[in-house]
Amino acid sequence: MGELILRVAESSELAAVLEFWQAAAENDSRPADTPAAIEALFARDPEALILAVGDDGIVGTIIAGWDGWRCHLYRLAVSPDHRRQGIGGRLIAAAEERFRGLGGTRADAMVLDANERAHGIWSAHGYHRQDDWSRWVKPLP
Repeated sequence: MGELILRVAESSELAAVLEFWQAAAENDSRPADTPAAIEALFARDPEALILAVGDDGIVGTIIAGWDGWRCHLYRLAVSPDHRRQGIGGRLIAAAEERFRGLGGTRADAMVLDANERAHGIWSAHGYHRQDDWSRWVKPLP
């Protein structure tokens, strides 16, 4: 694959990230990604969206959200053509490094129960399902 660079996204890449997620991310059971949503993320915290970029362009993403209190991981995605090469693990490590720099003490990852492909990478990097908590959601019209 050549050299892989991990870096924060640039505003000019947001449309490409949305396109990447259509092909590489799990999109079931979640609200659709929109240009407005990713632009709002970028405006609020431009360092939250971390990319893995190779010769082919974007090959991986993770959102390392920090609200000033908690560390939240979303949208870990690796291109199907580049999986099982350590890219996901490098993205998780980059997100954790960001959190440590911000003073974070614990990270949580949003992982669909049915996305069993993803469970292995999270387990391999020290994450576990927290059985005593449930996520409660409400769509905001």
